[in-house]
Amino acid sequence: MTGQQRRQLDEQGFVVLERCMGQELLDRLRRRIAELFDAEGDRAGSEFRLEEHARRLANLVDKGEVFRRAILLPDVIACVRHVLGPEIKLSSLNARSADPHGAVGQPLHVDMGALPDEKGYWVCNTVWMLDDFTPDNGPTRMVPGSHTWRARPQDIVADPLAPYPAEVLLVGAAGSIAVMNAHLWHAGTANRSAAPRLAMHAFYCRRDKPQQQYQKQLLRRDVQDALTPELRDLLALDDPLNDQLSASATVRSGFLK
Repeated sequence: MTGQQRRQLDEQGFVVLERCMGQELLDRLRRRIAELFDAEGDRAGSEFRLEEHARRLANLVDKGEVFRRAILLPDVIACVRHVLGPEIKLSSLNARSADPHGAVGQPLHVDMGALPDEKGYWVCNTVWMLDDFTPDNGPTRMVPGSHTWRARPQDIVADPLAPYPAEVLLVGAAGSIAVMNAHLWHAGTANRSAAPRLAMHAFYCRRDKPQQQYQKQLLRRDVQDALTPELRDLLALDDPLNDQLSASATVRSGFLK
């Protein structure tokens, strides 16, 4: 990480790593996600949640080596650890394709309704831009600096669907990745373009908090058995505390943009 990237994460609450996937990884992710949308059909995303005006996929760690490679991307992990500290784990890995001509966006929110605690920040999201993010095709809107306010928008804002002063749009070229302190106020916007807009979301949390999707229960046994020690650690598969935290709620609520 550069000093500028650290300052932007600290002060603004997000940073964009421009074209950091590389073309080969970008192409492989797009291709595998297209295969899964075709294979899963109407069931796509059902492990997490379905949504009007968007197509979803969930539990992606279980569905291809390319996803397991992606969650360990060093530049992303470095940014996540800057936000959360060294003790992190993957909370969920999902994809979302915003339908064209979408009618509405999402309300402003913080992921999992999370507020910082006495140890600090505990959720961090990453937005993998598998298509260009433009002002018209449903980019995420964000309120810079709001991660420091220790408040949820629904507790303060009269209409979380309405534009908020000083909000900015997350735009960038396909192959870029935005790392976002997920305590930041943010929301997906309506895709007003004529084409779908695809993103993947690798969501991380601090190790002393529950995963949004309990990876140990979702991953097939043969997938778990083939994982490297580094991946097993990132997924908290051998962590008794994670079992205690997560077993009571396999799939937890939350927006993904």
